[in-house]
Amino acid sequence: MAQTFKVLSLLLTYPTAELQEAATAFEEILEAEALLGSSDRTMLKPLIDELRTGDLYDLQERYVLLFDRTRSLSLHLFEHVHGESRDRGQAMVDLMALYERHGLTVDARELPDFVPLFLEFLSTQPTDDARELVTEPLHVITALRERLRKRGSIYAAVFFALEALARGNAPWEQVDALLDEPEVAPDDLEALDREWEDAAVHFAGAPDPSQGCQQANEILNRMVPTPADGASPGPRQQAS
Repeated sequence: MAQTFKVLSLLLTYPTAELQEAATAFEEILEAEALLGSSDRTMLKPLIDELRTGDLYDLQERYVLLFDRTRSLSLHLFEHVHGESRDRGQAMVDLMALYERHGLTVDARELPDFVPLFLEFLSTQPTDDARELVTEPLHVITALRERLRKRGSIYAAVFFALEALARGNAPWEQVDALLDEPEVAPDDLEALDREWEDAAVHFAGAPDPSQGCQQANEILNRMVPTPADGASPGPRQQAS
C-alpha cells in the first residue's frame, strides 16, 4: 500500500487547518517511499509549502475558484464523461459498490468519483495495483493537468505526479476531446449559467448518452477485478 497516493489525495482536498498541520509530514512520506522521482517531488514542494504556511482563507478561496467554480477543472471524474446526465448517477452507484467490495466505506457526503476519494482508495491497494488503476482515468487526469498548467496553477504538479505513477500514457485523442471543450472563467456568472444548462459532455465525440455510459463502464470494469468467491475484501477503511 502506498501512502504517496494518500498524500496526493490530501493535496487535492479543500484546505483546512488540519490539512495544514498534516502537510508538515508530506515531503518526508514522499521521500521515504520514493515512488516519485526527485523531479516530481521537487515540483510538489511549492504546493506543500504553501499549504503548510499560507494564509488559510487565501488557500480556500483559490481552491474554490479552481475546482468548485470552474467546471472544466472539476475533480469529479464522471462529470467529464457524463456532464450532469442521469448516466452519471448509475456510474457512481457502480463505483460506490466497487469501493465497498474492496473494503472502503464512503462518507455519504462524498461523491465516489471525487478524485481525492479515488486516490484514497488507491492508497489502500497494493502499490503495483494502484499504479495500474490510476492509468484507467488517465485521459481525465492528463486533461486536468494541461488545463492547470496553462493557467500557471501550482496544482498542476499533483497531476504531473499521477501521470508519473501511471502505467503508460493517456490516449491523446481522448485527451484532445476533453481539451476541446470550452473553458469558462469562474467570475463570468452568465457564462457559467449557460454552461450548466448545456448538454452532457462525452469522451471522444460520443454521439449519445449511451456511448458516454459505455466509456465509464469500461473504466470501472478495468479498475479492480471482483474478488474471487469467498475471498475477504480486506480490512474496512473509513474515508476521511
